Amino acid sequence: MFWGGMMKISSVFLLLTFLLLSFAANSKQVWVIPVQGAIGPASSDYISREISLASEQNVALIVLKMDTPGGLDSSMRDIIREITTSSIPIATWVGPSGARAASAGTYILLASHIAAMANATNLGAATPVAIGMQGSQPSPEDVPQAVDNANSASDSSDVDTDTDIAAENKKVSANTTLEKKAINDATAYIKGLAKLHGRNEEWAAKAVTEAASLDAQEALTKNVIDFIADDIDQLVSLSNGREIKLAGTNLLFILEEPDIVERIPDWRFQFLATITNPNIAYILMLVGIYGLLLEFYNPGIGLPGVLGGICLLLAMYALQMLPVNYVGLALILLGIGLFIIEAFNPSFGILGLGGIVSFVLGSVFLMDSDLPAYQIAKPLIYLLSLFLAFFTFIMVFMLLKIRKKQVTTGVNCLLGKLATVTENFESGKGWVEVEGESWQATSKHALTIGQKVVVEQVQGLSLTVTEYDKTE
Repeated sequence: MFWGGMMKISSVFLLLTFLLLSFAANSKQVWVIPVQGAIGPASSDYISREISLASEQNVALIVLKMDTPGGLDSSMRDIIREITTSSIPIATWVGPSGARAASAGTYILLASHIAAMANATNLGAATPVAIGMQGSQPSPEDVPQAVDNANSASDSSDVDTDTDIAAENKKVSANTTLEKKAINDATAYIKGLAKLHGRNEEWAAKAVTEAASLDAQEALTKNVIDFIADDIDQLVSLSNGREIKLAGTNLLFILEEPDIVERIPDWRFQFLATITNPNIAYILMLVGIYGLLLEFYNPGIGLPGVLGGICLLLAMYALQMLPVNYVGLALILLGIGLFIIEAFNPSFGILGLGGIVSFVLGSVFLMDSDLPAYQIAKPLIYLLSLFLAFFTFIMVFMLLKIRKKQVTTGVNCLLGKLATVTENFESGKGWVEVEGESWQATSKHALTIGQKVVVEQVQGLSLTVTEYDKTE
């Protein structure tokens, strides 16, 4: 009887514990948030706002539908911070088939409460610096402050001894202190994310140190993800009844009859995604600068000043969210300044050519990232540089052409001009009118009012004139 009573008490206690540690939201909604393309300020802002709104509306589950080549380190960390502090379970699903969670996407996947992939998807290649494999050329896909994209070729190193040796040969080489610090920081960070939800820390470290990648089946085998799901319905079904760690507490996730809601990015996301495109921000900056310059030199027009001010403010807002190299920005401004000086104080091309060189170098260095999505397109740089070079060439050509022309203004132009005597000459001195101006003049002959004379010489503010011979 005693043991029977104890068993009943234990059962009741376990049942109460189970109920207390179960997560069952009042809402049955499952929000599916798309995460596509490079992860940047627009993605970070949108996901953060969606998570906050979902928390206010007590949504049952958030699913990040991911297909990304990577993105900026700062934006990635902002997203992860929102995930780890969320009061709502967040699942990251790499799908549909053919999608990838490379680089920054791998970090976000490991940080999520539920990690899933569709078949024929991959993750990995999370090295954060611009370095290559030992014995090979450095890869341009990596850069400090930006998590590289997934174009680095890599493989799993846990299959067998031969694979281990091959992976060791492909180990990322850090040649500078900065690169070593970046790799160590990224390794510790990704291992902490993997450990948070009991996932494979060793492979997570290799994703950084060896740029390792896995497909969905390998990721499941190595305990990098929780399960494979080929669509959202299957993901929600497999998530139901799973134990998750939410806000430091292990809970049993329960969701029946879910209402799946596909979220569509709003206008703010579209706007931020547009202006934080480096090419758009670059063009906005140039339009803003030249618009204000045009307004300053032609006051009262209005439109160039208004448009230039708006464009410049938008460019500044976008650039402060992007990995900008301020040396590159200074070179662009120097180049524009040299063009302005060339236009108003001609140096016959010296300042113009210096401006072109400064402008091109500044444009190339402006974005401190090797991610293709966060670089200024080289054709755009070439096009603008050619335009500026053409403008400089035209300006120099016109200056040289003007130099060959005769002087059309000034006192030297008075030589040979006809003048009219306006005052009788006494002692060889008097006044004449030439080109509508009154000049004091001297002459060897006696001259009377109304007589026509010819200017022979200009000496300071006095003319030397002689009688006009009509027969000539």
